[in-house]
Amino acid sequence: MALVGRSWLLLVGFILFYVIYLLFGALIFSTIERPMEDKLRHDMEVLKKEFLNQSCVSAASLENFLLKVLAANKYGVFLIRNASATSNWDLASSMFFANTLVTTVGYGQSTPLSDTGKAFSIFYALLGVPFTMLVLTACVQRLLYPLVLAPVSLLQRSGLEPRPATAVHFVLLLFLVVLCFFVVPAAIFTKLEESWSFLDGVYFCFISLCTIGLGDFVPGMQPEQKYRTLYLGAVMVYLFLGLMMMYLLLRTFHKMSDVHGLTTMLQLPRCEDSDPDEDREPIVDHGESPQRQTEKGASNHLEPGSQVSYNTINRG
Repeated sequence: MALVGRSWLLLVGFILFYVIYLLFGALIFSTIERPMEDKLRHDMEVLKKEFLNQSCVSAASLENFLLKVLAANKYGVFLIRNASATSNWDLASSMFFANTLVTTVGYGQSTPLSDTGKAFSIFYALLGVPFTMLVLTACVQRLLYPLVLAPVSLLQRSGLEPRPATAVHFVLLLFLVVLCFFVVPAAIFTKLEESWSFLDGVYFCFISLCTIGLGDFVPGMQPEQKYRTLYLGAVMVYLFLGLMMMYLLLRTFHKMSDVHGLTTMLQLPRCEDSDPDEDREPIVDHGESPQRQTEKGASNHLEPGSQVSYNTINRG
């Protein structure tokens, strides 16, 4: 009974901390962004007055024109010179949209114009999102042994205790992920996108790989950009690999938390135990005989410590 009460107390504590965290974020964002918004609004009002003073257009006509322009802009259609030279629905752009849809990144740089397109987007995402998650999970499962289990085992054989070994491995993996999927891509985006700073590139990488996808920075949207099709294809590959590594990083952190007893302390479910042999076998087994399955099970029971995994790491 005491365990159940502690579990509910932890849940209430988590919810309260979450609400406080949201309020803290709201306060910081409001403090930082509201003055910038007020300045931009003032600048736009001044620009509007200057335009009306220099032209014979009425304020009502101008507002009506701007409303239509903004409505078109919502669907990725711009009136700026050369900005609409490339269609948002050619093959490369459509594939990029499909990729952001099924990975749940959803930049929003282009959205379906027709009711048919909106209905198909629902059906397409309904099948595509879980299938994408399945593919990512299958890829991460194959990477667990070479990138997680084997390095931890190597660190332990070098003399480190289990807990320091898992911590050192996680820090090294985090460093590699940040370097290969945030710093280096940000530098590349800075070279390819003329208006992006290095901070903009890092911001885009983080927003994309966390599947937040605000849409304020979208690659390949410059008018008359060279090799645009190849560029968008490379970005799609980057998104897939980056999401895969983020998922692997989360799995590694969860496993490290198990070893350090953090999940037990917070009464959270443990990360599912993984067998290295299973990580190198197909998820769907075609044609393995019952006799082979029996032999495999017997072998696992006879040799419980024959393979290195997080299961064999002592948390003491």
